[in-house]
Amino acid sequence: MDSLSFNALLLEISDGLSAEQLERLKFLCVEDIKKREQEKCTSGHRLFQLLTERGKLGPDNTEHLCRLLSEIHLCEQMVHGSFSNKLDLAAEVLSETLGNNWRKLGRKLRLSEVKLDSISRKHPSDLEETTMELVREWRRCSKGQATVEALVQALRDCQFNMSADKVQDTLSDPALGAN
Repeated sequence: MDSLSFNALLLEISDGLSAEQLERLKFLCVEDIKKREQEKCTSGHRLFQLLTERGKLGPDNTEHLCRLLSEIHLCEQMVHGSFSNKLDLAAEVLSETLGNNWRKLGRKLRLSEVKLDSISRKHPSDLEETTMELVREWRRCSKGQATVEALVQALRDCQFNMSADKVQDTLSDPALGAN
């Protein structure tokens, strides 16, 4: 794995960590990172940076990372690619079906009006990219709580049942290799 791909993977994992998962990871790293440094560590990104500096992680040294993640039950998701691939696929389906209703879904996903305005400004005339950005922003803000199930439930709460069905149908298609 090259350095850029490795760092991108670490960022993806970091973005998906809940606060509890981060605390569990920090506890597991007590022999590698002193308590004072752990207290300053407020993100997975920083924790991975400290582990990399100490030679515990690297593009060609992922065993320690996998061992840590398996202890908090994330390694299997990462290895099988389901950590975010299902949400990415759901976002693609939504980008084709949601249209102008993206803002209502964003509110149901508890994104602030400021975030919704920011998304709108990023892609003022491209509804498909707006929907993709909506899901990415929700994933960032949710810190590990962003799941396909939560997305489908939010769609149903908005009465977007056709979109919810299409997401579920697409993800359950055996030809796509969905779990």
